[in-house]
Amino acid sequence: METVQEIREKSPLVHNITNYVVMNNTANALLAIGASPVMAHALEEVEDIASISSSLVINMGTLSPKWVEAMERAMKKANELNKPIVFDPVGVGASAYRTETALRLVDNYQPSVIRGNASEIMALAKMSHETKGVDSTMSSENAVDAARSLSKKFGNTVVVSGEIDYVVTGDQTTEVKGGSSLMPKVTGMGCTATSMIGACIAVNSNYHQASINGMEIMAQAGSQAETTSNGPGSFQMNFIDSLYQLS
Repeated sequence: METVQEIREKSPLVHNITNYVVMNNTANALLAIGASPVMAHALEEVEDIASISSSLVINMGTLSPKWVEAMERAMKKANELNKPIVFDPVGVGASAYRTETALRLVDNYQPSVIRGNASEIMALAKMSHETKGVDSTMSSENAVDAARSLSKKFGNTVVVSGEIDYVVTGDQTTEVKGGSSLMPKVTGMGCTATSMIGACIAVNSNYHQASINGMEIMAQAGSQAETTSNGPGSFQMNFIDSLYQLS
């Protein structure tokens, strides 16, 4: 895949403000694909890190007031410097605080790409508030209209993850198939997909195509990892190896 080669040649610095659960997973995945991850959320440095990074990934999995402030500072700086942002509205709709935070971040800083599961995308578009923690209660195809609505409102790309992934930019919709049935059994795979898109938009300013590439990388690595895995534990290890072996 051409994008993988470009990531490996350029080794873009991808700034992640993400959650405690997935920091190790996403950092290793980014390293395996050839990017250079930095996990920085301290208020004192997020603007400096955003300034030197090629892209910014915002993941609101484990929220706290200081982390939200750090997200806002980093997103504001990225906007000022025209750096691309990927936003993952983890669990939006599960609580008033989470929903209010997600809506404020999207409204104020308009990320280049939003990636979430069907429930999250529909909650963000205010079409549904059915969510179960951070897991989706519906299939990805149910959220395509919501994704289209969000994309047109913010002029960006919206990715809906699921058994089939949908990449939506305005009236353009692309399906990405593949992956593994083991992927939902490993925590943070969606968060990893968001960071993978972060690596792709760091080297490709066509955000629709970059998002497709990010989801294709996930699907191919997932399919490959499944062939040598006995369950979620070995899959998690084999997935990182599969990312490293992609060509």
